[in-house]
This record gives sequence, structure tokens and C-alpha cells, in this order.
Amino acid sequence: MSTETAAGSSGSGSGSASSSVNLESVRAVAKKDFQDAVRSWLFWGLSVFFFLLLVGVTGGLSYFGAEVSPTQAETTGALVSLVSQMTRVVIPLIALVLGWKAIAGERESGSIKVLLSLPHSRKDVLLGKLLGRAAVLSLSLIVGFVLAAVVVAAILGSFDVVEYAGLLAMAILYGLAYTSIAVSLSSMTKSTTIAGAAVFGVFLLFYAVWNLLLTGLQILMSRGTIDGVEYTRTFEMADGTTEQITAQRVPDWALFIDSLDPGNAFANALSIISSTVEGTTYPDYYFPDGMPFFLEDWFSFIILLLWIVVPLAVALWRFDRVDL
Repeated sequence: MSTETAAGSSGSGSGSASSSVNLESVRAVAKKDFQDAVRSWLFWGLSVFFFLLLVGVTGGLSYFGAEVSPTQAETTGALVSLVSQMTRVVIPLIALVLGWKAIAGERESGSIKVLLSLPHSRKDVLLGKLLGRAAVLSLSLIVGFVLAAVVVAAILGSFDVVEYAGLLAMAILYGLAYTSIAVSLSSMTKSTTIAGAAVFGVFLLFYAVWNLLLTGLQILMSRGTIDGVEYTRTFEMADGTTEQITAQRVPDWALFIDSLDPGNAFANALSIISSTVEGTTYPDYYFPDGMPFFLEDWFSFIILLLWIVVPLAVALWRFDRVDL
């Protein structure tokens, strides 16, 4: 009997793969996490930051609009274009900082054991922490954008609600993707130092390494390491005749890997909503039989959703089994 009890205790310490999700418990963890952020003024600080970002860019457009964007000066489209470029870097940084201590900090201090002594499963804690951090980022974006809307409309004069709301919706989805990545990584280590290094590595991966990935694949193609795809390009000469040139491009799978970058997916998806935002474009002669569906702009929404779901699924499986 004592052997069975000891074995049961040991199994409890390392987590149970069969632990279930209690929605009320998840909500309780998320609510406390969000309230802690409100009490620490983190939520209000982020709201003010997004408000000032929008108002600052709008003021800059009003003053320097013709120089920044001659064809779209003082328009919501120009605002969306500029702010989207800034949020492509700013939101990942904020989301990664918000999430890196979510679980690792609790494990390092030992408070995770107190939390789990309450009627919360490990899945409840992980999902609650993710929802809490996501709520902080999402609601601060909403508050900042809504408060800034009045000022933006007053300064710009013409105000496109659809483009403005589209930028807000995409910023939230983009932020959720990085929050999921950060919280998931945080759940996989006991140390906040390692968790911090991991999220910093993620930032470098997507803003340094990934940008060079396509160039590296093109070099490998030119050396014959990977097979390229031949395409024919037609040029019209000055005398009215045409000339065709055959060349090679990287294969579709390489272009797909490049599109998996959350930043690229954010820009591509936003380009559907706003004509002023430029996504990844490919020449028509690359795909004489039509572009593959996974390179279409609409598929970028699926990519962002996958960046939310896949890291979380891995974290739920892993966190349920680690020794706390």
C-alpha cells in the first residue's frame, strides 16, 4: 500500500498526461493574471503607448505627409501603412516580454506549486496564463486604438473606419501569435534566464535569420544543391519583336517556408484589408499555371492561426509531463 502511495505521489510531481481542462479554472487563472497586470499599471502603460504611437504617427503624417507619402498624404491608408511597419517589430517585442516569465517565473519562485495546490490542472494554468497575457495585449491595443481614433479622425480629416479597424484586428491576431510562442516557451523551462534567451532567440530568428533564409536557398540552388524551377519570361523589344529568356527560381516549398514568418504573414494578411500595405508579391511568370494556394494572401490568416495553435499544443503536451 505504501509503495502504491509513493508511486502516486511521484506521478503527481511529474504531471499527469490525463489532466483535464476546467474552463472555470482557466478563467480564474486568466482573471488573476490580468488583474495583476492592471494593478502593476502594465495594462494602462501599454494602452498609453499604443495611443501615443497612433497619435504620433498621425501628427507626423499631417506635418510631413506630402514628403512621406505624396499620393496618400494625410489619409488613413498612409497611417495604416506606416503603423503596420512599426507594429511588425513592436508587437512581437511586447508580446515576447509579456510572456517569457508567465510560467518560468512561477516555476523559478516555486509559486507554481501553490497555484497547482488549488483546483487547477497544469493545462488550466497554462491556458489561463496565455489568455491573461493575451487579454493584456489585446485590450490595451483596443483601448489605445479607440482613444486615438478621435484624434486621428480630427487630424486627418478623412477617416477610413474599415482600414483602421482592420489594422487593429490584425495587430491583435499578430500579437496573439507571439504571445502563444512566448508563453509556450516559458512553460518549457524552470529558469527565467533560459526562457528569456529563448524568446530573444525567437526574435532574432524571425528578424535576422529568416530574412536571409530565402537568399541562402537561392545560393544553394545556384550551386546545384537544390533543384530550382524553370520559368520563361517574355520581353518586348524596341523593334516590336519579343524575346524569351529561361531562368530558374527557388521551388515552391522554399517560398512557402519564407511565407511562414509571422511578420510576412501579418503584412500579407493586412494587404487584403488595406491597399496601401504591401505584402509579398511574385511575378506572374513565376506561376504560369497559377499560384499555389499556400502562397495566396488569404492563407496568411491560416499561418498566423497555426502560430497560435501549434506552440500551444506542444506546450500543453510538454508542460503536463515535466517535473516541477
